[in-house]
Amino acid sequence: MRSQKLSNGSALTKQGPRDWLGQTAGAAAPSGGRAVHAVTNVGAIFHWPIRVYWEDTDAGGIVFYANYLKFFERARTEWLRSLGVEQQQLKDATGGMFVVAETSIRYLRPARLDDELIVTASLSESGRASMTIWQQVLLRESLICEGKIRIGWVNTDTMQAARIPQNIIERLRVKP
Repeated sequence: MRSQKLSNGSALTKQGPRDWLGQTAGAAAPSGGRAVHAVTNVGAIFHWPIRVYWEDTDAGGIVFYANYLKFFERARTEWLRSLGVEQQQLKDATGGMFVVAETSIRYLRPARLDDELIVTASLSESGRASMTIWQQVLLRESLICEGKIRIGWVNTDTMQAARIPQNIIERLRVKP
């Protein structure tokens, strides 16, 4: 059994790729990932496994660059779900929803067909009507891609910016 370090400094014991995915899937690891902005209250880092399929790749068998946004979206959705925030129920109960307002992504190395990736999500900054989520894509201990996604809260009827409900902010500010 080997021990591995993720880019956020957390250690994982590993026998094989499936064991590594099983240990990290959906588990909240201690924070310590790269903070994009000065933040007073950063939540734990959420990990979500994703396998690369043919549909995710270009003609060369490399993950198409735009698909990393899809990977980020899936991890953010599962992160919210793990905190008890179901997006459809949230919309029905509050009349509001999160929308992506801005993205910034840095690509470091390619992911390929059949790779087992881990996609992370953690709150790096929050305000009254928006928050920034720091995300990474990892292949074993190697950083593949990283980015920050700013999501805003809008009223679903008017699509105008609105204040994020306080109970949602409290759920997202999970302390490690």
